[in-house]
Amino acid sequence: MLKPFHIEMTRLALGEKFSSSALEKIMAANLHQDRLLAQIGHDEYHFDGNAFEKSYAYVEEQRALTVSSLRSNDALSAWSAFGRLTHAVQDFYSHSNYVDLWLSFQSDGAIPTPSEIDPIEPDLIDTPALRSGVVYLPLEAFYHFHVLRPLLMRILPRDSHAWMNLDSPEQGSNFAYAFQAAVKRTKIEFEKTTLGFSEEMRRLFLDR
Repeated sequence: MLKPFHIEMTRLALGEKFSSSALEKIMAANLHQDRLLAQIGHDEYHFDGNAFEKSYAYVEEQRALTVSSLRSNDALSAWSAFGRLTHAVQDFYSHSNYVDLWLSFQSDGAIPTPSEIDPIEPDLIDTPALRSGVVYLPLEAFYHFHVLRPLLMRILPRDSHAWMNLDSPEQGSNFAYAFQAAVKRTKIEFEKTTLGFSEEMRRLFLDR
């Protein structure tokens, strides 16, 4: 998603848990994943290019680094690792067809509200039908130039990031579902990461 939405999602999910200082450092690491060099050759940072297995491995690597950093009394490294983790899982929903699959999975043609989305529906997380957008360089480098976008959309394949992304409300009504799913998933990842923390590790991590 675009940076303002990563900020908003992270605040909604974690704002009441961390000190303002810790949260700012987590968000800084989250946003750093969208720097240019992190978008070239790093599909795992954003769940791009159908790199699901590699992306999940990256998430677990960052979770392990969060824990090991806290055990070494290094809160800054822990916040940075957790920020990178949150960016990846948030992008899962805006860069894949999970929302489309979840909506089509509803019975009787019902259309639930965005707040009702299940971010970890077991039948969808591992389905072969799950896909994420491929970043076709160098063409997609020009995607953010709105004047060029109509031409690019005629050229780029339908499995491209340009066609599949839900990075902002501009991409349609499914953005709201991706946003809500990402907020919920961020909370889930927090609980998963902090499970089993000692009181001292929790105090250090939350900075409270």
